[in-house]
Amino acid sequence: MLKYAAAACALLSLAACGDREGSVGEFSNDFLGNEIMVEAFADPEIPGVVCHVSYFDRSALDRLRQGNWFENPSNSAVACQRIGPISLAGADEGRSGDEIFNQRQSLFFKNVAVRRIIDLEHSSIVYVSHSREVVEGSAKIDISTVALTPEEVAAARAG
Repeated sequence: MLKYAAAACALLSLAACGDREGSVGEFSNDFLGNEIMVEAFADPEIPGVVCHVSYFDRSALDRLRQGNWFENPSNSAVACQRIGPISLAGADEGRSGDEIFNQRQSLFFKNVAVRRIIDLEHSSIVYVSHSREVVEGSAKIDISTVALTPEEVAAARAG
């Protein structure tokens, strides 16, 4: 009985790990019921850009098989595109950029994040998806870029 109560608590905890507010799709990855989740989010400070991030969501069956209830793999991917005019007025132009997305992948200490870095020299906005783990670091990454027009670069340099 205690085993079932622990499993129920684990499932409830995982359900609270992340929200699916920006979810645009999901599909089964294998016969265990593991899924690939796809979420969309607008860049909070650059209104002309939308990004899609995908990540892995383990099924209850896989969690039982693996014995690790509280985390998903750190794999993720990001793709960003222009959907309108771009203004860099509110964006951080520092070398480390800004974190603009964060999705919990475990009950403690593991997240998938997306960071934006502005590269005016190459007329681009760079988005980097990475995992953040206390023990294993951020070894799994993906990158996407959005091209800036000469006018957008000039406006960013002027202002």
